[in-house]
Amino acid sequence: MSRVAFITGGSRGIGRETALAFARAGFDVAISARTLEEGETHAHSLSHADGRPLAGSLAETAAAIRALGREAFAVRMDLLDEQSVHAAAAAVLARFGRVDVLVNNAIYQGSDLNLPFMSLGADTLERVFRGYVMAPVVLTQCLLPAMLAQGGGTVINVTSGAGESDPPVATGKGGWGYAYGAGKAAVSRLSGVLAAEFGDQGIRAYTVNPGVVSTEALRATIGERGVLAMRKGVAPPEVPAAVLCWLGTAPQAPDFQRRTIQAQPFALEQGIVPDWRAPSPVTA
Repeated sequence: MSRVAFITGGSRGIGRETALAFARAGFDVAISARTLEEGETHAHSLSHADGRPLAGSLAETAAAIRALGREAFAVRMDLLDEQSVHAAAAAVLARFGRVDVLVNNAIYQGSDLNLPFMSLGADTLERVFRGYVMAPVVLTQCLLPAMLAQGGGTVINVTSGAGESDPPVATGKGGWGYAYGAGKAAVSRLSGVLAAEFGDQGIRAYTVNPGVVSTEALRATIGERGVLAMRKGVAPPEVPAAVLCWLGTAPQAPDFQRRTIQAQPFALEQGIVPDWRAPSPVTA
């Protein structure tokens, strides 16, 4: 029986590259996002400054997975809709009968995500709660019984430095806002709880910070100034994707639970992406 990876946010960026990494590693892959077909628009979705939707779709990622010789299953899922999350989990289990690796990568990315503190409203915080707290918890709860029944599984939660440190500058000048930081802080706490409660039953759980990654979504969220303000190297999405796949497959990976893995230095330390070298930090 083939191993199965379920990658949320698989229409573009880190999610897309992670799905392809697992396909190359021999997994059949389920992917979810709101954008099933190229060019779709959705409420609270990111877009370019001229209003164009960001490139990428589940259909395109699924085609790339199949080109690698693996089965792909694309399911539309809206993080803000709990029933949608339940339905996606049920559909994946119905299709494959198992999930060996779950990567909670998708997040709410509305234009209000990095509002200044005094501009935050209850509606924004409610969406952040649904997208960053409820959705990954509900999805993991839906899939965990099947993982336990099959003898184990891996859950990888994608966090951010915004959830573990203060912004370098104010939001609006390239820093992140409270809503995003609070959402990612919640994500950072999930894996440790899973490892503590289910580690003796074969569940492995990891927290991964991709670092600054050159995706369209990053630039649409905080802009070029934000990338510069972080004053760190920028990696292509293939680098954190390779780390996520390594954690889901490498025999030595369980040693790296109960901590936040910084994907870019970790990739170098473990030799995960041998042809990549981190760029020099930005000093401007």
